[in-house]
Amino acid sequence: MSAFLTVERAFSAGAQSYEGERRLLIPCFDQFYGNAIEIVMAAVAEIDRPRILDLGAGTGLFTALLAQYLPDASFHLVDLSDAMLERARDRFADEPTGRFTTEVGNLTTYQPTGEWHAVVSGLAIHHLPHAEQRQLYARTRSWLAPGGVFVNAEQVLGTTPELETKYDELWQSTVLARGGSREMIDSAKARMTFDQSATMEDQLIWLREAGYAQVDCTFKSWRFAVLTAWT
Repeated sequence: MSAFLTVERAFSAGAQSYEGERRLLIPCFDQFYGNAIEIVMAAVAEIDRPRILDLGAGTGLFTALLAQYLPDASFHLVDLSDAMLERARDRFADEPTGRFTTEVGNLTTYQPTGEWHAVVSGLAIHHLPHAEQRQLYARTRSWLAPGGVFVNAEQVLGTTPELETKYDELWQSTVLARGGSREMIDSAKARMTFDQSATMEDQLIWLREAGYAQVDCTFKSWRFAVLTAWT
């Protein structure tokens, strides 16, 4: 069985409960997604009907948050799990036809059509091997219109094993303090066995190598970081 099929099965199996837990499992949820939304809004502020591509979109959470602030934007959601995308389709079922579209796709080989004003991803790209993350970063650069932005709201690796241990300890204690359960943490850690996270520093290097004009980490709280790249 391929690694991608294994990841797809793991996330499809948890599609019903996954989103409900996410706010608890991301202690900095509001600041994390809020920063990503702010970056995208600034990038498309002068664009009529911006086109936004969401990679590893899952149940459509990131797109839904963005859509509240960008009523004229259209969104295309891509994910390996059709079960996750089915939740997204249900979420947007009452929206105007064509504003939200979905596609089952493998991020390793995915190639969209047309140009995009923003390409976004939320906690998805770290499931790819590092070499394929680098290749995806390079491909995203070629998909963007002039002035476009790539925003990856991501989980990053500590720069040393000791720091990674601190990340994990702090994350678990914070989730429990906010009302999460040990079962919730154990389930999340089971999904995290598929993770291939990279450090913030490495990913900023990869974005520069991809040809982006400017790159930055615009938000970071321990293992949660928003990596931003402008054309």
